[in-house]
Amino acid sequence: MNELEITPAEWRVMRIVWSKKAVTSSQVIEFLAPLMDWKDATVKTLLRRLVEKGALTATKQGRAFIYRPAVEEQATIDQAVENLFSGICQMRAGDALIHAMKQVPLSKNDVHALQALLAEKAKAAPEQVPCNCLPGDEMCNCD
Repeated sequence: MNELEITPAEWRVMRIVWSKKAVTSSQVIEFLAPLMDWKDATVKTLLRRLVEKGALTATKQGRAFIYRPAVEEQATIDQAVENLFSGICQMRAGDALIHAMKQVPLSKNDVHALQALLAEKAKAAPEQVPCNCLPGDEMCNCD
């Protein structure tokens, strides 16, 4: 999967398209109207940008365009998470995950899967993860 950068506003649009599989701009506007104070042109601009980025396809049907996802939802989410964690200090990743776990609602199945994964990772986990901010920087304040 190519590097796909999606803005927070574009994520809102993508969630609708992934859920509905195929939508018109009018449908996206209708879904977002109660949530966002966006003008119709804003939604159409977001749709156009997502098509340009390769995240959506647009097919002309009569006077409207039908938008469909061109990327898979889970793969796109996974890429966004990998991008986030590749840009932060490894020593801070654990704290970021703990914060996320406190904020994100999880099902019992999610909790059990995480517990199993953590138990497996604990077997080979080092006492401390090394800092990856600046190589050889004794002044790093990550610890």
